[in-house]
Amino acid sequence: MSKTYDVCIRGAGIVGRSLALLLAAKRLRVALLTQEAAPHSAHSDVRAYALSPASRALLESIRCWPDAASATPVTRMEVQGDDAGPVVFDATQQGVEALNWIVDVPVLEGLLKEAVRFQPLIELVDAPAKAALTVVCEGRASATRQEYGVEFDAKPYHQWALAARVTCSLPHGQVARQWFDNGDILALLPLGGATGVECALVWSVSPERAQDLLARDAASFCSGLETASQSALGALTLSSERKVWPLQAAQARRWVGTIGSTSWALAGDAAHNVHPLAGQGLNLGLGDVAKLVEVLDHRAYWRSVGDIKLLRAYERARKAEYAMVGGSGDAIQQMFQNNHPAWQKLRNVGMLGFERSGPFKKWITGRAMGTRLNSQSNSNAKP
Repeated sequence: MSKTYDVCIRGAGIVGRSLALLLAAKRLRVALLTQEAAPHSAHSDVRAYALSPASRALLESIRCWPDAASATPVTRMEVQGDDAGPVVFDATQQGVEALNWIVDVPVLEGLLKEAVRFQPLIELVDAPAKAALTVVCEGRASATRQEYGVEFDAKPYHQWALAARVTCSLPHGQVARQWFDNGDILALLPLGGATGVECALVWSVSPERAQDLLARDAASFCSGLETASQSALGALTLSSERKVWPLQAAQARRWVGTIGSTSWALAGDAAHNVHPLAGQGLNLGLGDVAKLVEVLDHRAYWRSVGDIKLLRAYERARKAEYAMVGGSGDAIQQMFQNNHPAWQKLRNVGMLGFERSGPFKKWITGRAMGTRLNSQSNSNAKP
């Protein structure tokens, strides 16, 4: 006789495993469907995420926050436009320890994998399991989303992201740096702890330029990168391979539904994709996790975890959050993609005005840090 579970999670990445651990902490029986990917070598895995205080609170609640060497606090962020002075975000002005943390993804995945292994209410399965609720966390190319007939509205950007790791001749000083220049968006994100000299590079450029940058030898590539970054971190040396992928904004038309006697919900990149310029992709996914756990945990005792009314409450809340975060990121990308002189003048005036906006700038910064979600995550965390 086949086992039954409360929840089956399809996809065992960061979002899927975090959800499994939080649901198991609520005494729900979880089947976690996983297909192990080929392991990354230390040299080839360039993934790093900017995680907000809200995301940190969630991961700490399941004891999966990396150590200081693998979660570098960002105490300052500098954003440089065409020719206006930079917009600066400062943790001290916000009254917080850090604006966010740049987290080494392989380390985080290892912690989550180990935590799942020791949670008796989570069972790893190699085929979909019978459950009152199936949560799809398979990523942007989700096969289950397609199987369920959910349309995925995608708007491709005329940009690819190029990611790599670089070693700098100057310490990063816990500063995240970003440059907008003629449609290109370059970010250097601090790694290796507070005194580190390594950065994660994310360079959003046209597909043609991405192919050119990928084809260059290391010396030529780093020379161009030093120019684009205005030598802010001195001489740069590649310390990893370069990876590229196409960028898009996307959203599933339905995030929840029913098939037969079971219900389903989408979370993470299976539900939405955003431009990486604001570093909100995984934060949105972990926000999905926090909200879904909250909705299920606060249900009336007689309601199933697959109750569609509960799931629609989750969908409404997260679609609203995506509209704000995804919409603002899309607007910024479009604004800097247009190189008409009138647009250049307008955005430089806008950046100058934002930098001097005082309380509004502080509110926007707090919103990006996930202050509201942070308080929710703390209230839901077990003592």
